[in-house]
Amino acid sequence: MALTADLAELAIGTPSSALVGVPQDIVLNSILDWIAVGRAGSGEPVSRMIRHHVRDEGGVPEASVFGGAMAPARAAALANGATSHALDYDDTHFHHVGHLSVVVIPAALAMAEARHATGRALLDSLVVGFEVACRVGGWLGRPHYDAGFHQTATAGCFGATAAACRLLGLDTRQTCHALGLASTRAAGLRSQFGTMGKPLNAGFAASNAVECAGLAARGILSTPEGLEGPQGFGATHAGSGTTRQPDDTLLMRGNSYKFHACCHGTHAALEALETALRQVPARQIASVTLGTHPRWIPVCNIERP
Repeated sequence: MALTADLAELAIGTPSSALVGVPQDIVLNSILDWIAVGRAGSGEPVSRMIRHHVRDEGGVPEASVFGGAMAPARAAALANGATSHALDYDDTHFHHVGHLSVVVIPAALAMAEARHATGRALLDSLVVGFEVACRVGGWLGRPHYDAGFHQTATAGCFGATAAACRLLGLDTRQTCHALGLASTRAAGLRSQFGTMGKPLNAGFAASNAVECAGLAARGILSTPEGLEGPQGFGATHAGSGTTRQPDDTLLMRGNSYKFHACCHGTHAALEALETALRQVPARQIASVTLGTHPRWIPVCNIERP
């Protein structure tokens, strides 16, 4: 299975006319959600530290950073990825096993600003970027996540790279090489959960995507089997590699948004509590015991918040 080449073809070969309608509506909702969580997270300590780091590094001011600064595209992607994931309130895609927007949007937006791309080109790049991230996340599967890898960053890096390649106007061969470069840069560990390292996973992934696309545009070559090769990303990162590849249905349609400002793993309990309070007066309740599926404990990370 030539997965890397197939994803490159999806990213570059899909005509703009096939990306309108529902896919772009989902992307627009995701952009709105991303702006909100990024603005909210911009005051977090990790966000301020990253902004100072980006400012001190300097470089060509070609892309916007939350907080009002401008920076090189790669640095802006780093800062905005970390900032928008700082509070962990961002959207979730359960097939992808992670958060789409906080990696794909920072990379695509930075590249779009640097290239003076149209709004339509940005939306198209986000649709294909989301879709590539979903397909890679599903292909890696739950074993990858259970082994300790942060799919938001690992699978997300491939989606963000695909989006950046489309904005750069690369052909499928160049994009295949960019995805190959991403396979040797994509990273992110769940051991960072509960620390500043978790939002930085998203920032690093977005930044690496911008760099991989840019290097491929310069003519840098890589393996054409970065994902599926015998020593590729899946084989070396506990990927299942067994998920059935989807038909023409776009997986990115399954993106979801948080109605509570906390991990998705606690939402069912919160919804149950809200339902109970509508049915039983609070004065009649002496105590409430809430539970969640054991799989969410190491994800939510704080057993007694």
